[in-house]
Amino acid sequence: MRGLEEEFIPSTPGKFKDKTYVNYSVNRQFHRCFASTSTMFLWALFLIALTASYLSFQSFMDSGTRYLSSTWGSLHWEKQVRDSAQIHRVNGMSVLVTGAAGFVGSHVSIALKKRGDGVVGIDNFNNYYDPSLKKARKNLLNSQNIFIVEGDINDMGMLVKLFDIVAFTHVMHLAAQAGVRYAMENPQSYVHSNIAGLVTLLEACKNANPQPAVVWASSSSVYGLNEKVPFSESDRTDQPASLYAATKKAGEEITHTYNHIYGLSITGLRFFTVYGPWGRPDMAYFSFTRNILQGKPITVYRGKNRVDLARDFTYIDDVVKGCVGSLDTAGKSTGSGGKKKGPAPYRIFNLGNTSPVTVPMMVGMLEKHLKVKAKKHIVDMPGNGDVPFTHANISSAQKAFGYKPTTDLQTGLRKFVRWYLSYYGY
Repeated sequence: MRGLEEEFIPSTPGKFKDKTYVNYSVNRQFHRCFASTSTMFLWALFLIALTASYLSFQSFMDSGTRYLSSTWGSLHWEKQVRDSAQIHRVNGMSVLVTGAAGFVGSHVSIALKKRGDGVVGIDNFNNYYDPSLKKARKNLLNSQNIFIVEGDINDMGMLVKLFDIVAFTHVMHLAAQAGVRYAMENPQSYVHSNIAGLVTLLEACKNANPQPAVVWASSSSVYGLNEKVPFSESDRTDQPASLYAATKKAGEEITHTYNHIYGLSITGLRFFTVYGPWGRPDMAYFSFTRNILQGKPITVYRGKNRVDLARDFTYIDDVVKGCVGSLDTAGKSTGSGGKKKGPAPYRIFNLGNTSPVTVPMMVGMLEKHLKVKAKKHIVDMPGNGDVPFTHANISSAQKAFGYKPTTDLQTGLRKFVRWYLSYYGY
């Protein structure tokens, strides 16, 4: 017996189609179409799922690549740290520089690298002043094959990791919250950086094996209200005039404690108004230059009885020589695993120019180099922590490592103005 399908198939195809067959054929095509659509839908779902899986995998791989290339603690990150710390001279040193994207830090890092020392930098790139200037300094350091870790010195895990990767012989600690007046706006930032950050770094140094020698930036501001001139390292420093000065004085006491208990070799450097190319925009000479060029008035403070303020302006190249000389003569730490085995050097030096210049005289020099007359607004100095004068006695640094500044303010400001015009394009 024939099946139902065979019964309604015409003997001559195309000539005869009865109604029943036509209905059957339509239904059959409909079912085929539906089955085909379902299949296509399932395939579409499969392809969508496959694409999503691929994209997820690709995203995972990209994330992994980024991790390997730049993330803190990644394999590539560790390689960059090791390469940057590589020593390329006989009896060279491997130096961890904090605040490496800062004014003094960037100059010291380049000086050390150029003579063949290993250098690794740390900087948190905060916004106390324009971070783009710090990024530009970072690019400058990168061009010299100096790697900068972006991080905070309060991050003990990061510091421990760095000391695990590299046996640093020296630490040049220049990271700090700078500025006298800003302390009235944000006092906590000074405690965070200048005290807590210093303690965190010293903890990492005393636990390191071997312990590095530590050279760090104190400040001439520790002399505070002292009226004896020139300022000598043996003078009183217990009358700070600002919170910034107080945190730097606290730093000197804290470093002395770590030297005494743990055998860390410590050298503190009291900087006197450092200026020059790539400087800090919050400094007077820098902001004066910007305002003079923009036709804006500058505020010039004067002391009691209308006495002009005076500063021992010290050119950046001279300060760098002092920093490098301090590292070269630092002497070794004597502790191991946080335990002292014997006395270690503890030193403090002034790094100044020994030739104070009044602020109005400095403004006159800027006018000469800029070929623009300043619009001066002269006011009495407010009680914001500034001191009327600074003047360094540098005999101790001269005796210890031959420190001798060679750049006078006139010459130094000319170099600064040349850089300023080149960098900012005025």
